[in-house]
Amino acid sequence: MKFILSILAMFTGLFLTAQTNTYEISFDNAVHHEAVVEATFPDLTSDTVEFRMSRTSPGRYALHEFAKNVYGFEATDSKGNTLTVTRPNPYAWHVSGHDGTINIKYILFANRGGGTYSQVDETHAHLNIPATFMFSPELSERKLEVTFNVREDLDWKVATQLPKVSENTYSAPNLYYFMDSPTEISNYMLRSFKVDGKTINLALHHNGTEAEADTYFEKVKKVVLAEKEVYGELPEFDYGNYTFLACYIPNASGDGMEHRNSTILTSTRSLADGGMERNIGTVSHEFFHAWNVERIRPKTLEPFDFEEANMSGALWFAEGFTSYYTGLILCRAGLESPKEYVEGLAGTFNYVWNSPARQFFNPIEMSFQAPFVDAATSVDPVNRENMFISYYSYGSVLGLALDLSLREKALNLDDYMKLVWEKYGKTEIPYTIQNLHDALNEYAGKSFGDNFFNSYIYKSNMPDYKALMDSVGVILEQLEASPYFGAYVSMGADDSGYAVRRNTSIGSPAYEAGLDNGDIILSINDKPVTTGQSFEDYLAQLNLGEPVEVKFSRYGIEKTTEMVLTPSPDYTFSLMEDKEAKPSKKMLKQRKEWLKVE
Repeated sequence: MKFILSILAMFTGLFLTAQTNTYEISFDNAVHHEAVVEATFPDLTSDTVEFRMSRTSPGRYALHEFAKNVYGFEATDSKGNTLTVTRPNPYAWHVSGHDGTINIKYILFANRGGGTYSQVDETHAHLNIPATFMFSPELSERKLEVTFNVREDLDWKVATQLPKVSENTYSAPNLYYFMDSPTEISNYMLRSFKVDGKTINLALHHNGTEAEADTYFEKVKKVVLAEKEVYGELPEFDYGNYTFLACYIPNASGDGMEHRNSTILTSTRSLADGGMERNIGTVSHEFFHAWNVERIRPKTLEPFDFEEANMSGALWFAEGFTSYYTGLILCRAGLESPKEYVEGLAGTFNYVWNSPARQFFNPIEMSFQAPFVDAATSVDPVNRENMFISYYSYGSVLGLALDLSLREKALNLDDYMKLVWEKYGKTEIPYTIQNLHDALNEYAGKSFGDNFFNSYIYKSNMPDYKALMDSVGVILEQLEASPYFGAYVSMGADDSGYAVRRNTSIGSPAYEAGLDNGDIILSINDKPVTTGQSFEDYLAQLNLGEPVEVKFSRYGIEKTTEMVLTPSPDYTFSLMEDKEAKPSKKMLKQRKEWLKVE
């Protein structure tokens, strides 16, 4: 009997091995940003097999056309015979004439070190998997193994959420897990700590010191523990590990990209040059995604499509509420003072509050815009200034409003997030917007939940922020009367006038006066333009509410228009005590519970 079982085990092992796709990647020409990828696909039954480069990437919501960086494609069978290759579209290679096995080989050019693309040079091989490896859609459920041929002469080592098979070979149970597993290969510094039996790792690739890595990791720890408090527990990370893959080097691109058990963190700022404080916000945002979006997941992102962009109306929650917690967590973790946090709310608030785009789209419809704005590229001019609000920002200010509104009922957003986590995160049941609505009704009552969703999610009304901020001892007030123009303006190339650099905002003085992107303002009320003078200082010479004559150039033709400057619509956030006002004991208690600080 033992002999029969051994034979069965042997044949089962052979079958499983035959069903494993294997990849190998090498970096001999890293100096010119090239990698060579080879892969073997055995036990094939289709006469023609399609291989593709992904057009999308987990964590992003737009198309990125990774096939554009692939060349030198070759395909052979198990005996090395050259196979027939045809191109049915820009993203795919059809291979036929095989003997049950297809070997492919190609060159990849990679030179953008962020969360979406890959970068290969002599400092590292920074790999976003969809931007690096071809796949066959019909073989997506197969197990994979990948061998990273590291540059030992550069002291490279591998950091990834993929489980190790041996030395530099790693495995994935299927294509999706592989695609969701970014990999950093470099001479990085590693720091780890354990929380509730789970290991949190920081693989830090930077040009700084071990002492800087130690200091920064203490900040990372505080973020992890503060975010755990929101949900009451960490997720069950696969293989018991979560890894921050941080590249803070001059050749990187600023970015952050969440994945199931890891996240990419990239910045050109070194820890010694402001990164110690400024990079930690990305840590806060991306780690919060380990709950909200990776496991509390919109149904509209499932299954993730590697061939087309998923459209989701839930990004105001998935990204926006995560953005609300980004700064709040830094305050709770003691990495930012209450004063810094509260005053820092103004930028996002003013962007959303003053945007004319709310007349066109609500938060759900703003989320629908993601395939056009999420690092998507186009060459034609667009009118984003007037018709789009980032779902990150829109959701963030709504998260603030919901949190403070709930606190007036002796409830809070943390506990609502816990409820959503229990229902849809731990269970990994993808949610709908109606599910979020129902959960808020369950947590805070039907009247409260219906009012929030009907007013601010299905419509684009705005809450009463002055009253909400007052409840925690924060003064929200309009800026002192300074002139408002309505577009970004800076000195032109020849110092002869001020160039309008963006579309003018609907309803603003500039818009009503007929000024547009590209116009050169030569003078206002004949006041001469002074080299080196900011446009804000130039406007400060003028009186509000009075008509002024604007001379400007458009396409080389001088024109004149009339404009009435109005006060700035922007607001500031201040702690009451900083404005010599005295918050009540109730306000201070509410603030303490909100920010979790003394």
